[in-house]
Amino acid sequence: MPNQVNKSSASASQEFVPIKEVRDGVLILKSGGMRAILMASSVNFALKSEDERTGFIFQFQNFLNALDFTVQIYIQSRDLDIRPYIRTLEEAYTKTSDDLMRIQIKEYMTFIQRFVEGANIMTKQFFVVVPYDPNVIDIGGGLMSFFGKKSDVKTQNSFEENLTQLEQRISIVQQGLMRTGIRSVQLDTEEIIELFYKIFNPGERDMPESMISNNIKT
Repeated sequence: MPNQVNKSSASASQEFVPIKEVRDGVLILKSGGMRAILMASSVNFALKSEDERTGFIFQFQNFLNALDFTVQIYIQSRDLDIRPYIRTLEEAYTKTSDDLMRIQIKEYMTFIQRFVEGANIMTKQFFVVVPYDPNVIDIGGGLMSFFGKKSDVKTQNSFEENLTQLEQRISIVQQGLMRTGIRSVQLDTEEIIELFYKIFNPGERDMPESMISNNIKT
């Protein structure tokens, strides 16, 4: 009975998510729209002079004004995950035979864990969503089917043609960001799925590998 409740609630939640599938590093919406997600580097204003800050704001303003399509900027804040670093220290602890070194590694691991927990250190990631919504042309207005009903014939560009249009927009955004000093890279299919898994499961840091393989569609 609990499994049935979980499945029904999961299905109900999916109805509110407008994503149909993830294909070749591209989100395909139920409406037919396509979205690419770029992960962007950050800029530390505190380390810049007043002139550098003004120049950056001016360049970023020019970047936004030059776009003839909308973009979405998403900032994700999460607790710092030090587990990969702790695992590295544990491996070093296991491999070393020096008792003094083992004691120092153990004390350092304890210090790092307590420091991160007490300081409440957060990490921020910056994303830019690049959209492309292909037009669907209805050509069935004057056509009649064999049974006398209006035909629903529609034409739409292929995925490859739409992807070409989206890639052009991605290039425009990346070049514009580069002029401001911001580097960006497009997320692939697995990275997009992992990003959305973390969004909808904020309490979990790791995504099951089985879920990644089951959700990737090519």
